[in-house]
Amino acid sequence: MATQTLVLVPGLGSDAAVWRRTIAALGGEVRCIVGDTLSDDTLAGMARRILDRAPQDFGLAGVSMGGMVALELMRIAPERVTRLALVDTIARPDTFGKKMLRRLANVVVGTSGDFRRLAQRNLGSLVHPSAPEDVRDELLEMSVRVGSGAYIRQNRAVMARGDLRRLLPGIAVPVAVIVGREDRMTPLGSSREIHVLTPGSTLHVVPDCGHLPPIERPEVMAALLKELLERPPGPAGC
Repeated sequence: MATQTLVLVPGLGSDAAVWRRTIAALGGEVRCIVGDTLSDDTLAGMARRILDRAPQDFGLAGVSMGGMVALELMRIAPERVTRLALVDTIARPDTFGKKMLRRLANVVVGTSGDFRRLAQRNLGSLVHPSAPEDVRDELLEMSVRVGSGAYIRQNRAVMARGDLRRLLPGIAVPVAVIVGREDRMTPLGSSREIHVLTPGSTLHVVPDCGHLPPIERPEVMAALLKELLERPPGPAGC
């Protein structure tokens, strides 16, 4: 496989660390750039910033909120993306109930004096029970490093998104939809919906994995990304 550029987009409350293990597993076969999602207040703003720093043509992979940013990027400049991976993400807008939960989470985070404790408690919802301690420690330190302010800002951006499902039928590049089988944050049905609505996409369910395959199962994630990059152009991969 010739060297290609892959732009990787972190999720809510994450930075480049969420992709670091997958990048290592990809080796030198793929040039990786991690997009900045920490400097803007909207998903579209994040997408534009990533576009400004990306090469003319590139593969794109986003996890969780990063998948939503990737879809915004596909709305803005679909001609620049050669391949797309949507990892443990949701295309439909939040329900009223989900928006209320996000607002409550922001209040709790904004008024707590111990964000580390909240982040520690949230780990159980993010990763599979079998996730090793070093993965949990890395995620905790990442959450604390990114901080409560970014969490609140990104949660508002996610809450304000429109219905991204309308973009899916028009995507004309190879797409891999990837999801951890035991994801408690974005259930398997959300990824199946994206797969059904996206022409020629492939669906990959990663066993023994929660919400973050790039850090929980990096070898599997890297193999799926390599497979995607090797697919011929076109939505059906042919």
